[in-house]
Amino acid sequence: MSTRLAIGGRLINTDKPVRFTFNGKVMKGYEGDTLASALMANDQMLVGRSFKYHRPRGIVASGVEEPNALVNLGVEGKFEPNQRATTTELFDGLLATSQNHWPSLEFDVGAVNAKLSRFMPAGFYYKTFIHPRPLWKHLYEPFIRQAAGLGQAPKGRDADQYEHFYAFCDVLVVGAGIAGLMAAKSAAKTGAKVLVLEQNAHVGGRAPVDGGTVDGLPVDKVVDETLAALRAMPNVTVRLRTMGAGVYDHGYVLGYERLTDHAPAQPGPRHRLWRIKAGQVITATGAIERPLSFAGNDIPGVMLASAVRDYIVNFGVSPGDRVAVVTNNDDAYRTAIAVKNAGLDVPVILDARVLPEDSPLVAEAKAAGIRVLMSHGVAAVQGGKRVTGIKVCAQAGEGAVLEEIACDVVAMSGGWSPVVHLWSHCGGKLIWDNDFAMFRPDVDRSPQGADGEAFVSATGSANGHFGLQEVVADAHAAGRSAAKATGHAPDKDPSPEGISVEEAPLAHVWIMPQGASKTLRAKAWLDYQNDVKVSDVQLAAQEGFESVEHAKRYTTLGMATDQGKLSNINGLAILSDALDQPIPQTGTTTFRPPYTPISMGAIAGEARGAVFQPIRRTPLHDWHDANGADWEPVGAWRRPYAFVRAGESVHDAVMRETKNTRENLGLLDASTLGKLLVKGPDAGRFLDMLYTNMMSTLKPGKCRYGLMCSENGFLIDDGVVARIDEDTWLCHTTTGGADSIHQHMEEWLQTEWWDWKVHVANLTEQYAQIAVVGPNARKALEALGGMDVSRDALGFMEWADGTLGGFDVRVYRISFSGELSYEIAVKASQGRAFWEALMAVGADLGVMPYGTEALHILRAEKGFIMIGDETDGTVIPQDLGLHWALSKKKEDYLGKRAHSRSHMADPERWKLVGLETVDGSTLPDGAYAVADGTNANGQRNVQGRVTSSYHSPNLNKGIAMGLVLHGPDRMGEVIEFPGTDGKTYAARIVDPVFYDAAGEKQDV
Repeated sequence: MSTRLAIGGRLINTDKPVRFTFNGKVMKGYEGDTLASALMANDQMLVGRSFKYHRPRGIVASGVEEPNALVNLGVEGKFEPNQRATTTELFDGLLATSQNHWPSLEFDVGAVNAKLSRFMPAGFYYKTFIHPRPLWKHLYEPFIRQAAGLGQAPKGRDADQYEHFYAFCDVLVVGAGIAGLMAAKSAAKTGAKVLVLEQNAHVGGRAPVDGGTVDGLPVDKVVDETLAALRAMPNVTVRLRTMGAGVYDHGYVLGYERLTDHAPAQPGPRHRLWRIKAGQVITATGAIERPLSFAGNDIPGVMLASAVRDYIVNFGVSPGDRVAVVTNNDDAYRTAIAVKNAGLDVPVILDARVLPEDSPLVAEAKAAGIRVLMSHGVAAVQGGKRVTGIKVCAQAGEGAVLEEIACDVVAMSGGWSPVVHLWSHCGGKLIWDNDFAMFRPDVDRSPQGADGEAFVSATGSANGHFGLQEVVADAHAAGRSAAKATGHAPDKDPSPEGISVEEAPLAHVWIMPQGASKTLRAKAWLDYQNDVKVSDVQLAAQEGFESVEHAKRYTTLGMATDQGKLSNINGLAILSDALDQPIPQTGTTTFRPPYTPISMGAIAGEARGAVFQPIRRTPLHDWHDANGADWEPVGAWRRPYAFVRAGESVHDAVMRETKNTRENLGLLDASTLGKLLVKGPDAGRFLDMLYTNMMSTLKPGKCRYGLMCSENGFLIDDGVVARIDEDTWLCHTTTGGADSIHQHMEEWLQTEWWDWKVHVANLTEQYAQIAVVGPNARKALEALGGMDVSRDALGFMEWADGTLGGFDVRVYRISFSGELSYEIAVKASQGRAFWEALMAVGADLGVMPYGTEALHILRAEKGFIMIGDETDGTVIPQDLGLHWALSKKKEDYLGKRAHSRSHMADPERWKLVGLETVDGSTLPDGAYAVADGTNANGQRNVQGRVTSSYHSPNLNKGIAMGLVLHGPDRMGEVIEFPGTDGKTYAARIVDPVFYDAAGEKQDV
């Protein structure tokens, strides 16, 4: 019967009782309890049901490795499924419910699956639901979907907040056990900036539970003093309740902090995702005890020996009155002694090994009145929803039952596995340690950065050290070495402090003792959550799944929410035994981040609701809003579609703005256009590969229009490139392309041309850019005064720096309207002031702001293409008549080889033309041109489509651009476009340049 003990409970405060609810039943715990320890104190050993067979499940572990005690927490709005009771801190009013059962935890109809287990072995779904295929949609799929998943998906909106933090440090220490604290202290003494992450609410790891002394002081006292010393150092930050989730290239680490899970009434975000850049990473993540495989090892009451010890020492909780201990290593003897010292009974220790009679371990156990049986094991555990006893067998032989022993808890220990997940995330290799039967970090093949230097190290138990003396010595060396790698080590490297150790060394041996009955082993459980048995792994090997990764997926071993923290090594041992090969030859599965699950809210951070995709505003946004802007979303930006005056329709506003820009003076906010600075000795070479035409030959002070294709040859962006100096270019992109083209550039630099000396910076939001357009454009700039903008001083497709009206500006002499035009860049902070200055000097020149629709009409009148209108991801430059922008001088550029494919060179590809309706109306945007005949589906054939269509107030008719089969060869021909309004439009194929074909107006 589990209950509170008179001793122990170092982490709880018995002066502060806490009430919580589990499955509707009000229970009592104390401040400092976990939900698991409080449930155990209330004798609630049954906490859930397994996924596949719905077998009763109890608490197995005491930390993040717990596979069974998964619960739903909270109510709608603050609801979260699949939370580990072992890591959930108790608070007053906590609401928890168990999972994966119906109608109740105690009586679950799904348990019938266990009776049918012989018909549902590994691979059952793959083999059963293939045939007959017609049953898949209406029978199999609904059944599987209904049965799939653990916990309940939240239905309401999450009421909590989440955030992202960024941190930089010289040395990051993950884990604040005795090893992590010592490593952090050694590194911090050198002056290095140190960040320590600890996933629990307390530090010290296992050391305070297991005892020992350092320099004559009890280890728990040493932990407290070391933590106090670290917190007193200005160069050290310690974050509790923060897990090291993943280690990536270049010292980039994700941390996951639980801020208010333990105090939901406290204001502030619930979780925080840390994005950390560290010079060196030390993984002091400890080790996880392995279970043993025997029949019934999943019955509630069968626990890890270390977990039993934790609940007694840390929480003052008795898991049961009679604890049988089964082990293959020394460490479980600690648990037996701890249980005995707590006033509980230990009827037997079953040790798979044969130790000498004078062994100190055996002697200490016998002196405490504990019976020790060597070369014995568990044949089976008795009980259903709670352990009632065990059947004992000899370790060798056929597993015949020798006797039965009554008990209510089985404490098992199969040895320890270093937590190597973070070490492995970024390429760290593992080596098999046969003496300790474990994978540990291979220090000769540690994760390395781009410079070839190691940036991740492991220390303490995570590095395969288990004695306190060697752990502290290893941690001291790791801290000094990491600090030295960041340039912070002092001249002299003092030796670590003297250490005395009380506990015996941990001499681990077999994961699965040799000679155990194969029949009994086949009934044992490996993966508690996914119901994977020893026989399932043996079957996988028998059916040819010899790769550990294949066997994992075939059996689902290690694919549950615990990611096989308890099951994987035992599974490897079984697979190796079935394949008759050593474990190193079988290998291990791949460790992937995150180390334990993190909330979706933390991943999203602030990106929710109105800021899911923050609206981007130019420096002129408020001015536009106050002056009648009718807003249009352009990507994440908001741009004025038109500036509507009182009593005016949006259409009328567009017509007015378009006509006025041609006749007088128009101002356009072009700040959203991408501005990518490309700099470096290889910048010209880089741009020659990205653009279809030459950029390296462009002279400083000059501009050039350029096209950019994907490696598949399709047009993805266009814009004007200006050369700033010998090794600097500024590339303008479309509004929607600023971020994607920046990403495109970085991808090629990082993956293909990583050794080229080029840097790219996105300056889009650092500058406001204003287009001054129309016959009066030069007059307006001359009225501002400050620099010569005449045709002779600043020719078409040139740029110059200077001042206008007292503002520092960069003036580009470019045009997207076909009119005399200047695009002027100023600092973002001066954007509105400069705009208002232009409006003031333009008052007598007929100035009007114009929006994106007028911009489109102006460019369409000139036959200028628009990415996203004339392109749809399948268009190449040749389709648009842009052959002149494809360099014949360059050997290669992205897309060049793709253009030589037969499909790209097909003469049947649709080509760009102009279209004008016979009756002057406006073609429907996107309409298809029909051709004679029908296709296989009985639909009329098509021969082209409208890419963009407008009414031109300057030409007083509808104009359009489109892609038409053999279009340039069919000038003057009339083709038909059925509209969605039931009307058929007749349009004549014409030149796409409708206005000022000679281009005289833009170069005056």
